[in-house]
Amino acid sequence: MLHTNLRHVLSADEHEKLIAENENVMVCCGRMGPMCIPVYAAMSELENEYEQVVFADMEFDIPAAAVIRNAPECRGFMGLPFVVYYKNGELVHATSSIQSKEQIAAILEKKLVKGEEVGKIPG
Repeated sequence: MLHTNLRHVLSADEHEKLIAENENVMVCCGRMGPMCIPVYAAMSELENEYEQVVFADMEFDIPAAAVIRNAPECRGFMGLPFVVYYKNGELVHATSSIQSKEQIAAILEKKLVKGEEVGKIPG
């Protein structure tokens, strides 16, 4: 298991349930390495700013991570982590390698939040 403060996804079933039950989901699939740790840290900070997004991690080396590793949007990726963004159960964006907090926030705004007030749960 990854040593982060994020929600941990440990199986393909958990992954499926997470994206089925939540409108906006970001999953970082990686290891505890130098390219992944900054992404986990940024996600932990952004979690407080984007209450309408569920932030989670998934260990890259477990068999269940094939749901992310083998996604068409990720097949050409060469660097860790693989980060996937889901909106209403659909994979709407994917990135690989290190991302800054600002880069992640821009993706959240463009791909998931789209006009929702930051920090507010739509309702």
